[in-house]
This record gives sequence, structure tokens and C-alpha cells, in this order.
Amino acid sequence: MTTIAPTRAYWPAITATAVGIFTVVTSEMMPIGLLTPISGEMGVSDGVAGLTMSAPGLVAAAAAPVLAMTVRRLDRRLLLAGLMGLLVVSNLVAALAPDFTVLMAARVVTGVSIGGYWAFAASIAVRLVPPGSVGRATAMIAGGVSVASVLGVPTGTLIASMADWRWAFAAMALLALVVTAALLALLPSLPAQGTVSLGGVWRDPGMRAVLIVIGVVVIGHFGAYTYVRPFLELSGADISLTLLAYGVAGVVGNFVAGSLAATRPKQVIITLAVLIAVATAVLPLMSQPLPLVVLWGVAYGGVSVTSQLWMIKAGGGESGMAWVSSVFNATIAAGALVGGRIVDGVSLPAVLWFAAVMALLSAAFAGTSGRSRTSGS
Repeated sequence: MTTIAPTRAYWPAITATAVGIFTVVTSEMMPIGLLTPISGEMGVSDGVAGLTMSAPGLVAAAAAPVLAMTVRRLDRRLLLAGLMGLLVVSNLVAALAPDFTVLMAARVVTGVSIGGYWAFAASIAVRLVPPGSVGRATAMIAGGVSVASVLGVPTGTLIASMADWRWAFAAMALLALVVTAALLALLPSLPAQGTVSLGGVWRDPGMRAVLIVIGVVVIGHFGAYTYVRPFLELSGADISLTLLAYGVAGVVGNFVAGSLAATRPKQVIITLAVLIAVATAVLPLMSQPLPLVVLWGVAYGGVSVTSQLWMIKAGGGESGMAWVSSVFNATIAAGALVGGRIVDGVSLPAVLWFAAVMALLSAAFAGTSGRSRTSGS
């Protein structure tokens, strides 16, 4: 079925959708800045506490393609609002969790919301604005992922420093509730359109390359970044200042990379991966971590928006974005899990070198990747 382009732009709906993306990804990222207080109160190691990152990522990775196949006929407005409402519940349960088991159960439910919302939100811009504005609208929605990826940790850390780690989850539940209402009020009816061809994405060499590059760079990044707070404590850095600087740098990287990647996404992702490799390789050797943490933030801040623009250029629609969501979340989970084993079994500096190696591998693969049969990109 052919998508009918709208005759007017629904910018408030685009904004609400982008804030929703920010909310789900911030909810996913927050435990990174809360590992120390969570592990202390729950009586588990930093590596075990890192499961609060890996569990929702794994569930989200499965939820994105499964939901794409099972909710084909559901209005996307109701679907997005329902998934956001689910996030309200999961964050409230996390805030009230009496033990680590309940906290983990809440994080599993969070994963369903993350995977589904990210997948469907990323593909609706074309249905909310006229053709000439699709690029801008898509960049706004994709930017919600990037901004959340770099600001989620400082946000959780700041709230926890003023009150308690549980209040960080409570604050995200309140934000999710506001976004749920906004989605219902601002989104027009978006009946399901067309068909879902999940397997076709992996058969296309250009789209497959996007997903592989995403997976390799993200698993390395989150292998290290999940444990950045313990590393900064080990190095004696000012945690709040350093994470704030990382977040600001990441926002800058998001918008700079987004403007450059509209025409040359592959070249941009290669540059970003090399910068991540430099920052993470040298960071353990420096007595002052702030400059390299800023470089790391700038580089990773552009990864999400660049990869989504690359998938769009390669011809991926709702199916392509479902797999982008799935791969991102699977490798976030895998990175947190592998990083935890490295931290517990080797050392904190070792996990940063792991990130550097993975970033270089992703850059090398991107440079040799095939072209899309769909777009020739």
C-alpha cells in the first residue's frame, strides 16, 4: 500500500514523538549513572548491577521485530501511547522496588516499551509532514535518541545526588505520563499501512551493513560507558562535572553529525568511530579524563542520528527502523554484559580498551561495506 503524504506538517506531534524517544532511551540509560548507589543498597556488585542495563536491552531487541509483526493493524497513535503508558508503570515499579529481583522485573517491562516505541516512532515522520520536510522531521525524532543517550546518565546522576536513585526512576515515570497524554492529544490517527518485511532488510547488503556497523560500535561503547562512573571514581574525577560535560558534548555531536550525515552518512559514521577509538584508548592513560570524555561524548553523540539517516538512505522503512531499534538495544545489552565480565574479571581500564578495538573494527567494516540494492548508497 502506498503511503499518502500529508498536506500539512504536524510539528507538535513530531515534537511529542521526539520527547517520547528521549523518555524511553533516558529510562534505559539511567542505571549507568546509578550503578554505585543501586549496588550499595541492593547488596550486589557493580557487574551484577549492570544487569539493569543489559536486561531491558535484550528485551527491547526482541520486542522491536516481534511487535512489528504482531501489531500490523493497530493504529500507530494508540500503539505509541500504549507503549509510553507501559513505561510509566515500569518506572514506578523500579522506583518502589523492595529488592533487586523486583527491580530487574521492572527493567524487563521497560525493555518492551523501549524496543517497540523506538521502532515505530522512528518511521512515522513521513506520515506527519509533507515530503519536503521529511528529512528535518526524521532528524528531530532521531535526535531524541542521541540526546537521551548522552543526557540520560547525567540526568539520573543529578537527580540521585539531590535525592535518591529511586527518585530518578520516579521522575521518568512522571515524564512518561506527560508524554502519554501529549501523544494522545497531538498525534493524528495513523492506521497501519503496507506490509512488514523484516527478512528483506538483512538480505540487502547496504541495510545489512548499517546494522552490523551499529552493532559493533555500540557493543564496544556500552561495554565501557556502562561502567564509566566506577572508572571516574577510580581516577578521582569530579563525576557530576565530567558527566555533564559528556552530555553537552554529545548534544553538540548529535546536531553536527546530523547535518553532515544527511548526504554522507557512511563517511560520518567512520569518522565518529575513529574518534571513539581514540578517546577510549587514551583515556586510561591520562591523569585528567575530562578532555577525552568530552571527545568521546562528541563522537558517540552523533552515532544514533547518523545510523538512522544511513538506514533511510539505504531504503529502510518501518522494517529497517525496527531492526535498527533491535540491534541498538541488543548490543547495548551485550555491551553492558560483556563490560561487566571485563570489569569483574580484568579491570576498569581494560573495558575502555575493549571499546577502542570495537570502534576501530566498526570503522573498518563501514569502509568496506557493500552498496544497497535499493538506493545504491
